[in-house]
Amino acid sequence: MRAALFSATSVSSAAPVPVAAPVAFHRLAVERTYPTELSAAVARGAVVVDIRSHAERAAQGTLPGALAISADIVAERLDPSGPGSLALAGDRDVEWILVSSDGTGSHGVVADLHAQGLRRVTHLVGGYEAIRAARLVEAVARAQHVSEDVARVTAH
Repeated sequence: MRAALFSATSVSSAAPVPVAAPVAFHRLAVERTYPTELSAAVARGAVVVDIRSHAERAAQGTLPGALAISADIVAERLDPSGPGSLALAGDRDVEWILVSSDGTGSHGVVADLHAQGLRRVTHLVGGYEAIRAARLVEAVARAQHVSEDVARVTAH
């Protein structure tokens, strides 16, 4: 039916028809965790790592229950085979959620950790600002593993 709309003289077979370049689709560089998923993630045992600088934490507020490890050394601390790694990093089943100030700083760190072979690492979309806006700052501190750690430390 559509072909009937064109006359034989309006279409030239000699002229090449331009073809658009194929659009490349790429997988997302890193997995993400959304603020609305944070409570469920820590309830299942995810470890939240606050990678903001000391100055950012002082200005914005702390994230109770999160490990505070600056972005420049977090890769060393989470590397299971590294000499400066956390004891918890030896367990490859640990789920890590990195939190930066606004979510952009943690994206690249997660990509670097994935390149090191760590697969269960995500970044929090919107970072600490999103947690604070959603009133979820205390969600991390309510995690069972955090309560157990606090009990162990205070028992000594």
